[in-house]
Amino acid sequence: MALPATTAIELELKSGWLTIWFNQPDNRNALSVELTTDLMNVLDAVRNDRAVRGITIRGRGGVFCAGADLKAFNSGHKSAGGPSRDAVIEQSKRGAAMFEAVNTMPQVTVAIIEGAAMAGGFGLACCCDVVICEVGAKFAMTETAIGLSPAQISPFVIQKLGYATTRRLMLTAARFDGREAQTLGFADFVGDSVAALEAIELQIRKSVLRCAPGAVADTKALILALPRLDRAQTMQAAAENFAGRMLSEEAREGVASFIEKRKPNWVVEP
Repeated sequence: MALPATTAIELELKSGWLTIWFNQPDNRNALSVELTTDLMNVLDAVRNDRAVRGITIRGRGGVFCAGADLKAFNSGHKSAGGPSRDAVIEQSKRGAAMFEAVNTMPQVTVAIIEGAAMAGGFGLACCCDVVICEVGAKFAMTETAIGLSPAQISPFVIQKLGYATTRRLMLTAARFDGREAQTLGFADFVGDSVAALEAIELQIRKSVLRCAPGAVADTKALILALPRLDRAQTMQAAAENFAGRMLSEEAREGVASFIEKRKPNWVVEP
């Protein structure tokens, strides 16, 4: 498949795995218009492509993402009249669409965090399925410390950390490192070097590439749907999801491969 042209991010696609590199290190990979537009275009391009089995998001320059592009924010406020309320609302909703896109990707998503993931960058990582952090990486939701609110990242941080922890971290703009991030439940794995982070990611890739891509997509869709359903709806949704899997080509191949003592046809070596 042809990936879209990008300017603020770099792309690597190999053995069914797409790595998205944020590539504006001079701006600490802040969520600029260029970067977020590139990211949305890439995610849209691969969302329905089951040949892309996993996605890793990283940052060039030894930093993951500094959050909102405050330089652009400051410039906008200095312009004549500043932004209108409606313009700010629309901009915020575009940010929400980006977080939602990452959160709902059918593929397994991995964030590898070096340096720092602040504010919106932290929220973006919370949208990923697996978070791998450098031990010395720095984290904070700094919005309240500069007079803002962590509005659009809130549901995804609550989803990752839970209500009470999210409430404390947001209201105090507390800072913490990779070790504490693991204790809090944000970091699934930590490493003390880039090589260690990449070794952990390789094991994640190996695991994912043994799984059926359609089954992964359907399982993730069910996981995301369940919190919004009551018990009766949960039973129905789970039954329909399972029936779709049982009657799928992947299930037939999976059972046949088990009986024949061979690898199913979707297994890829990273």
